Amino acid sequence: MTESNDSTPLEPQSASVPPPFGEATPAPAAAPAAPAYAGPTHAAPAAGPIGQVRSTGTCILLTIVTLGFYSWFWYYKTHDEMKRHTGEGIGGAVALILAIFVGIVNPFLSSNEVGKLYQRRGQQAPVTAVTGLWFLLLGWFFLVGAIVWFVKTNNALNEYWKSQGAQG
Repeated sequence: MTESNDSTPLEPQSASVPPPFGEATPAPAAAPAAPAYAGPTHAAPAAGPIGQVRSTGTCILLTIVTLGFYSWFWYYKTHDEMKRHTGEGIGGAVALILAIFVGIVNPFLSSNEVGKLYQRRGQQAPVTAVTGLWFLLLGWFFLVGAIVWFVKTNNALNEYWKSQGAQG
């Protein structure tokens, strides 16, 4: 650095002014280090109310007895509970509207949202949107695919609620 006549150092040069010929350009300040990644945690994120555990057999029986109308109720309640619990998802009203007008999408959406409950906790999803293929591809064959899809999805949802402290 050069000094003035009164032996006080000059102000440092601004970053916008290049240094005089022959002097090195000062290195930029190092960025603060990012916190280390601790890996997935299995603790649940801040969550809302816990949903209800529903007997898979009872739900299937109610769907048969009500000629399928119980499935609309199931879509509404489960999606409403998941939305209240996580603050994410389509919610009950949208799930009901989709069930009434384009019901084929609901098996995919339901399984996907149940899987996301697990993924938010850093766990492997037991069901995903692909699980809905059981309903689509084999649903017509004596409802075997629809039953397989429902058993997988409802059991995964029940296990999640139980892990959160639900009784059932």
